[in-house]
Amino acid sequence: MKKSTKRWKVLLGGVLMQLCIGGIYTWSLFNQPLAEKFGWSRTEVYTAYSLIVFIFAFVTIFSGRLQDKIGPRKVATAGIICFSLGLLIASQATSLMTLYLGYSLLGGIGVGMVYVCPLSTSLKWYPKKKGMVTGITIGAFGMGGFLFNFILSYLINTVGVSATFMVQGLVYGVIGLFGASLLRVPETDEKSQMIVNENDLSTLKMLKTKAFYLLWVMYFFGSLSGLLVIGMAQDIARDTVGLNPQTAGMAVAVAAVFNAVGRLGWGALSDIIGRLRVFAALFLLTALGMTSLSMFPLNAFTYFALLGIIVSCFGGFLATFPAVCSDYFGSYYFGSNYGILYQAYGISALVGPFLLTLFEVETTVFFIAGLLALVGFGLTFLVTIPRPYHAEKNS
Repeated sequence: MKKSTKRWKVLLGGVLMQLCIGGIYTWSLFNQPLAEKFGWSRTEVYTAYSLIVFIFAFVTIFSGRLQDKIGPRKVATAGIICFSLGLLIASQATSLMTLYLGYSLLGGIGVGMVYVCPLSTSLKWYPKKKGMVTGITIGAFGMGGFLFNFILSYLINTVGVSATFMVQGLVYGVIGLFGASLLRVPETDEKSQMIVNENDLSTLKMLKTKAFYLLWVMYFFGSLSGLLVIGMAQDIARDTVGLNPQTAGMAVAVAAVFNAVGRLGWGALSDIIGRLRVFAALFLLTALGMTSLSMFPLNAFTYFALLGIIVSCFGGFLATFPAVCSDYFGSYYFGSNYGILYQAYGISALVGPFLLTLFEVETTVFFIAGLLALVGFGLTFLVTIPRPYHAEKNS
């Protein structure tokens, strides 16, 4: 089989799996139905989303190392099974603890095992198109929210929120397992012929660099705004902007489309103009979007426009950070290294609900997130590539 055919199959498998686990970005659809059915508060329900994001980010530390050792197909297969089982358990939940254990814990473990595998594998097949391939792979994760948005809305309204979890678990399981079966690393990796050179920093060496810590903080600031807005997109539209339920329901679809487009577009652009220039633009646009969201009265048009800007930038961060991790620390240890860097994303998922509880007023939290984005913009001028590693277009 030709190499081009093999790598397109790998990319297809990765896209299918990412579409499935990207279903977590539809959580805004579940906030109100779960609260109404079981009498839980919106913050308690939203916590399930925050926990699954945190747990799946944490699991990438281990799944990245594991897929480096035993191969991505086995790890991704186990991950899809865990994710599907978590959704099936959530379908039977009548208590918050069961919801957290099924959807958040087991589902988060599954997503964390799946997430790194297609990303790491695709980068090995497309070493000269890192931004593009991460944009496609991570973009599919964002597009999952759009693809399943209307289906899930229909199911929630017809069969109920619990049965919808069950349908998700079964459908994601079938599609995801097929996608996992397509994953394989290039033959040079299978034969352990991949050469470690001075450009490849082990995790311990990476942790000794100044660049890692600057990138970690930048990742944290870049993720916070997007996670806040995506997890509450429909709630903000309905409760803050005052849109009717039908119009508010479009917020999830709008967020999903811009999330996917941002991942693909910004990731590809970073191959052309450089990662740090893209980061600078993303932070400025995020700061503009979040401060506008907090300070100005909104209607449907202005809210969806700001939502698109913020979520597009969020997608851009998620597409570009894997590429910059490979640029700065090499590809040999990518699975392990990116798993550590990715914890910034997971921690930001927990900080969002904490800020909402602390300040209670959503617009105040949005303003704080906007200020942190400005700080992230400043950090783009401080980060430099570690020596002796050198990559083109690093700034």
